[in-house]
Amino acid sequence: MNSYNKAILRGVILLSYVLITALVIYGIAAIFTYLNTGADRSTILHTEVHQADQYLPELTWTPLANEGRPMDKENLKAIEDDYLDAWYVRHVAYMTNSMEGVDDFYTESARENIQRIVSMNSENNTFIEATTLAHHPNLEFFSEDGQLAVLTDNGVIEYKRIFNSEKLVAEVYEKSTYRVTLLLEDGFWRIRHMVRIESLPYSTEQEINPLTVSDIKGINYYPQATPWDMYGDHFNEAIISTDFEIIKNTGLNSIRIFVPYEDFGKSSVSKAKLEKLNKVLDMAEAQHLKVLITLFDFYGDYSVRDWTLTQRHAKSVVNALKAHKALLGWDIKNEPNLDFENRGEDLVLAWLDQMVRFVRSQDPNHPITIGWSHPEPAELLKDQLDFVSFHYYDQEDQFLDKYNTLKAKVKDKSVVITEYGRSSYSGFWNPFGNSEDDQADYHQAMQKAFSGHDIQFMSWTLYDFSEIPKEVVGRLPWRQNAQKHFGFIDESGGKKPSLKYISTKE
Repeated sequence: MNSYNKAILRGVILLSYVLITALVIYGIAAIFTYLNTGADRSTILHTEVHQADQYLPELTWTPLANEGRPMDKENLKAIEDDYLDAWYVRHVAYMTNSMEGVDDFYTESARENIQRIVSMNSENNTFIEATTLAHHPNLEFFSEDGQLAVLTDNGVIEYKRIFNSEKLVAEVYEKSTYRVTLLLEDGFWRIRHMVRIESLPYSTEQEINPLTVSDIKGINYYPQATPWDMYGDHFNEAIISTDFEIIKNTGLNSIRIFVPYEDFGKSSVSKAKLEKLNKVLDMAEAQHLKVLITLFDFYGDYSVRDWTLTQRHAKSVVNALKAHKALLGWDIKNEPNLDFENRGEDLVLAWLDQMVRFVRSQDPNHPITIGWSHPEPAELLKDQLDFVSFHYYDQEDQFLDKYNTLKAKVKDKSVVITEYGRSSYSGFWNPFGNSEDDQADYHQAMQKAFSGHDIQFMSWTLYDFSEIPKEVVGRLPWRQNAQKHFGFIDESGGKKPSLKYISTKE
């Protein structure tokens, strides 16, 4: 027994020795790694920011005609990257009232002004959320030794939200011109001087001649087996093509589909996903269906620091598809008013306003709307939109009153109901729910209202689904089960009574 105990003791001692040795080696490695990260500026900020991931304003250089040494592409790219990094770090400084990381993007003399503003804002309990959306730099001078560059940055579009004691006190759009001197130090271009030589209020209003829409009779579409994952690994052209033929044969002429922001790669849009989306439009065109594309699905941040990233995302998607013959138009965001409470109405509306203008700058030839969740907020931003759209899931006998109230506010602007429907779920989680016959009665009443008042519509949705992602309606089973049964075709492929009223009959 004593020999057995000694063996156990020796084993415990040996294991302890191994563990202690491993921890010591790990600690030494961690220290070594830390001591060798000084040259990596991406780790300087606690936010671990990279300009490529966090800040992507539109930037267009004036054709090079600078004095001094001719500029090459490599140096110009290095100046551009470090210059934008400097802007981003300054935004972070004014938002956090911290000088963290500023040393690495500004020389000592340039830091004094930033420090003064940070100190003053800290004392006054003030902070600034800001971004720039566009830059148009002109390189004026590049020294013969390659150590100094001077540029004038024209037409800098700046957006700022100024807070005092956590309360928004001002929202500012400006169009400014800056004179900037940069020095090459330690392999990085640092700003030595940056002087704003002109600043004017920037109007966000656009003169638009609304692009009209007419005779929209459509439906929101997801494949039955892959709802909310339409462009994933199980993308199936044969299934989608067959579904579009079904939709066309019911008498509909259009579909509404969604582009999930994160799934498509955020600011770095996936080429593979774009190719699948383009194929969807090809299949729609083959069936003579028009496609309303809803952008930014499952996006809900809206923070100012995100604006250049969402702008880059929209640019990629819009420019890839704007020439497609099947494209009906752009729905900027699905039900953004549901984010008013958590994100703030003023911030959400500011982002929407900016995005409407940006999408129109990329594609002036297709109409733009916003898919509000109810008729009540649908008058918001109406003057910036080509047509107004909202969703309706309330009682059918109240629809015309709400529609006419909104129509009086938007006057001659076209109004489209881009979602409406009723679940046919009646089961354990909702024993007093609606039957399939109730669903059919609802659609019959809605189609009667549509045809009697020449109202354009897109229903929700072609199929019943077996699974609903929690991101759509949450985890509550009574909401999940109701959401599964809005279709005109059930899970087994059977036609529900409501299919008879999927479209206005001629």
